[in-house]
Amino acid sequence: MDLTAGGARAVSVARSERTGLVPAGTVLAGSVISLIGLTWDIQWHGDVGPDTFFTMPHLFLYSGSAISGLASLVVVLMTTAARRAGRPIDARVGGRAVNVFGKVFAAPAGYLVTGTGAAMFLLYGLWDQWWHGLYGFDAVIDSPPHIGLLLSITLSIIGTVMVFAAAREHRWGTVGVAGSLGVLIAFSTVTVLGLQQIDVDGLDVVSVGIALLSVLLVSAGAGFRGRPGGAVRVAAALAVIQAITWWFSPWAAKAYASAVGLPMRDYIDGVPAMPSMMPMALLPIAAVLEAVYLLSRRGWSAGRVSVPAGVIGGFLVGASMPIQNAIVYGADSIRWPIVFATAAGGAVAGLLGGFAGWRFGGMLRLLAPAKGDNAHA
Repeated sequence: MDLTAGGARAVSVARSERTGLVPAGTVLAGSVISLIGLTWDIQWHGDVGPDTFFTMPHLFLYSGSAISGLASLVVVLMTTAARRAGRPIDARVGGRAVNVFGKVFAAPAGYLVTGTGAAMFLLYGLWDQWWHGLYGFDAVIDSPPHIGLLLSITLSIIGTVMVFAAAREHRWGTVGVAGSLGVLIAFSTVTVLGLQQIDVDGLDVVSVGIALLSVLLVSAGAGFRGRPGGAVRVAAALAVIQAITWWFSPWAAKAYASAVGLPMRDYIDGVPAMPSMMPMALLPIAAVLEAVYLLSRRGWSAGRVSVPAGVIGGFLVGASMPIQNAIVYGADSIRWPIVFATAAGGAVAGLLGGFAGWRFGGMLRLLAPAKGDNAHA
């Protein structure tokens, strides 16, 4: 994998496409494997019960992070070797290289973030093993080591988004950003479960959190693309993830329980636990946001349009989540006061998500070298 760039720009672009796709695809594959392991693990806790450290869902979680971490390490070492040899480094491969530990290492920004998340995951994994050794099993998702593990994987996925954003002049770069943001939305539905500790009467606080993160990341996709289609691409990626995991997680929990000789619980409802937390209406909501963004062509700046778009998106996600939960879990009726209250809370959260997300998308664009730049660092 040659990380240097050629003389002519056409040769340079072609070479960066060849050299950048393999490590970028590898870190994305690691993120997807970790996501699959998480959906499997959460379903296992609900359908079978507590687990020990060495289970197949845990191995998926850890192997996914290891794949992302090792790929990042290889890129960092090769970038360091190229710099020490005096060869130019292509900034389209993971972003511009930054110094680590003085000038000991030279690391592309995206791979530095991904590798840092993977290293943190290893440390929290050792804590999780100690936790299992001390208490024997985990019965809940929000144990202290699990919180650290979830945040570490989240950081790795953010780094994956940055890796693809640096290659935005390639088609696989823009597609990879949308896919990575979709993975990040899917993963964030678990992290917002921490909001369950906030008890507000008549308000679904978790759904408000989902509205915030969904609008933020969909808006980031729109801001990164800078033209129609960015928000819909991210929402479509989430829809694909939700469809696959909706089938996979209950099947995997049952198949694995049968393989190891453990019974399923008698009172399971058959609902895929983690996929059911992902907003099912996000794709049409993203299309609504795209329509609002088109107002920028009538004299509004894109940054100003992102605020009302975020409010609308947050309102719709906030309203849809309690309805979605009632339908999925077979409730006798929809509690409309909670729907309206959650929609209002989602609108407030969406205001922040729309404003910040569009600007985060613009920041992602800055990771790629300018069109006229020779892309060397």
